[in-house]
Amino acid sequence: MSSPAAQPHSPSPGSGPAHSAAGKEPDLRTVRKAVAASAIGNATEWFDYGMFAVSTAYITAHFFPGEHGQLATLLTFAVSFVCRPLGGMVWGPLGDRIGRKSILAMTILLMAGATFLIGVTPSVATIGVAAPIILILLRIVQGFSSGGEYGGAATFMAEHAPDKRRGFYGSFLEFGTMAGFALGSLIVLLGELTIGSDAMMAWGWRVPFLLAGPMGLIGLYLRMRLGESPVFAELEEQNRETQTVGGVYEELFTHHLKQVLIMAGLVTAVNVVNYTLLSYMPTYLGSEVGLDQTTTLTIMFIAQFAMMIVMPFGGALSDRVGRKPMWFFSLIGLIVFSVPMYMLMANGFIWALLGFAVLGLLYIPQLSSISATFPAMFPTHVRFAGFAITYNVATAAFGGTAPAANDFLIDKTGSPLVPAFYMMAACVIGLVATFFMKETKAASLRGTQVPETGVAPTVDGEPVAR
Repeated sequence: MSSPAAQPHSPSPGSGPAHSAAGKEPDLRTVRKAVAASAIGNATEWFDYGMFAVSTAYITAHFFPGEHGQLATLLTFAVSFVCRPLGGMVWGPLGDRIGRKSILAMTILLMAGATFLIGVTPSVATIGVAAPIILILLRIVQGFSSGGEYGGAATFMAEHAPDKRRGFYGSFLEFGTMAGFALGSLIVLLGELTIGSDAMMAWGWRVPFLLAGPMGLIGLYLRMRLGESPVFAELEEQNRETQTVGGVYEELFTHHLKQVLIMAGLVTAVNVVNYTLLSYMPTYLGSEVGLDQTTTLTIMFIAQFAMMIVMPFGGALSDRVGRKPMWFFSLIGLIVFSVPMYMLMANGFIWALLGFAVLGLLYIPQLSSISATFPAMFPTHVRFAGFAITYNVATAAFGGTAPAANDFLIDKTGSPLVPAFYMMAACVIGLVATFFMKETKAASLRGTQVPETGVAPTVDGEPVAR
C-alpha cells in the first residue's frame, strides 16, 4: 500500500545486490560479507550491554555511590530501553523508505561513539552530579541507536541469505551477540587477573568501553563496502513506489497487526530470558549466591563461549526442522528447568556453572533462530519498520527492565528464585505466540506478501508474483 504522496523510486547506482530479479542464486561471498557486517555491529551493541552487566560494581562506585547504588545502576541500564522504541519508530520506517544500508551506517556510529564516551566520562567524585547525568544521556543515545541497529542488521542479513539456509546464516548475528557478551566478560576477567581488583576499580574498567570505538569503525567499514539488501533493491528495480513514513505505519498497523502482536509475544519471551540470564546473572551470582567477581566472570565467560559454539548448529537445525519446533522445545524446556537450575546454582561455583550452562543451552533454540524468524514475519516494504518497532517496544516494556525488576522483587520477597519464575511467566507468553506464528522455514522473503512456508515460493531466484 502506498501513500498518495509517494514517488517512484529508481535503483541506486552501484547497489550491487547479491541476487537480482533476473533469478540468480545469492552470491555466497556477498552473503558472507553481509553476515559479517551485520554480526560485528550486533557484537558492538551487545559488547556494550555485556560490559555494563559485568561492570555493575565499578559503575555503581563511580557514578552511584550510596545505599541504593546498585539499583540506580540497573535502572540506568534500563533507561536506554525507554528510547529504543523511539529509535525503532524513526529508523524502521526510514529503513523501509531509503534502504537498510544507510541506516545501519548511522546506528553503528552513534552506538559505538556513545559507548566510547562512557569510558572517558569523569566520575561523580570529579564532576559531581553531572557524572550520572552524562552517563544517563549516553545510555539514551545508545538506546536510540539500538532501536534501529538490531532490526536493521537482522533484516539486512536475512534479505541476503539463501531461503533454505537463512537459519544458519542468521545464527551468526546471534553469534555476534554472544561474542559481544563473552568479550566483555573476558576483558574484565583478564583485567581482574592481571592488574588486580583495585586497579580495575580505579581506572581499568574504562578500557573495555574505549574498545567500542575501533570496533564501531571496523563495522562501519564493512557495512560501507556492501551494496543494498537484494530484496529491497529488487523493489527499486521494479520501480515500485516507495511509501512515506506515514504510509509505512498505515500499512503496518492496518494490514499486519496480527504479526505485530505475535512477534511482541515472542520478543517478550526471548528478551526476558536474555536480560535475566545474561545481563542480570553477574549481579545475581554476586549478591544472591555470594560468588566473588572473578568467579562470576569465569562462569559467565565459559557459559557464553559454549553458547557461541552451539549457536550455528541451532540455526542450521532450524533450517531442517522449522522455526516453530525450535521455539516450542526451548520455551517448554525453560519452563520446566528454570526453578531446578536456579536452586542448583545456589550451591557454589561448579553447580552455578552447570545450572547456567543448562539454561543457556535451552535458550539456544530460540536465540539461534530469531534472526531468521522475525524478519520473515513481515513483507519487504514494511519489514524493517515492523521488526524494529515491535521488537523495541516489547523489549523496552519487558526485556530491558528485567534486571531491575528481578532485583526489586528479590528485595521485596526475599526469594532467590524470582528470576526463575520471571522467565517462566515470559515463556508462557511466548508459547501462546508460537502457537499462532506461521512457519517460515525456506519461505521466500521477496515480494510484498507475508512469507510462509509453501506459499508462493521463489523458483530459480525469480521474484514471487504479486
